Amino acid sequence: MNRRLSALVLALAGLAVGVGATAGEAAMRGVPNPQQARVDYILKCQGCHRIDGSGDDRSNPPMNGVVARFLAVPGGREFLARVPGVSTVNLDDTRLANLLNWTLYRFDPEHVPADFRPYTPAEIGQLRRHPLRLERAATRARLVAGFSQD
Repeated sequence: MNRRLSALVLALAGLAVGVGATAGEAAMRGVPNPQQARVDYILKCQGCHRIDGSGDDRSNPPMNGVVARFLAVPGGREFLARVPGVSTVNLDDTRLANLLNWTLYRFDPEHVPADFRPYTPAEIGQLRRHPLRLERAATRARLVAGFSQD
């Protein structure tokens, strides 16, 4: 019974991918499979960060217009791969790199640097070995304080 439910969820997610994919997704550097990234987001992230990346401003911060800003502050790139929901998700390093890169383009394209170096599976594997725990909130606050005022 559980396998049937899982198969149904994946089938529905696949339909959502086909309907919601945009032409811009094909040009995302470091995102070889935007459809898989979208499905992974739906299944692994959307429950907390919501379909539109708005989060809840408490335990699941918003990503819209914010997430790629971390790339511009020292330690921010590493932070994104080490937050608990990313570092401990049950995806392999290849799919996680695909998902994290997709997330940056999907929720904050205006802040993705022109010289953005996409996350690689090897980098993800290295960073997720050192997940943030209780220090996550303080680390995030320190990094956000370093954002430039647009």
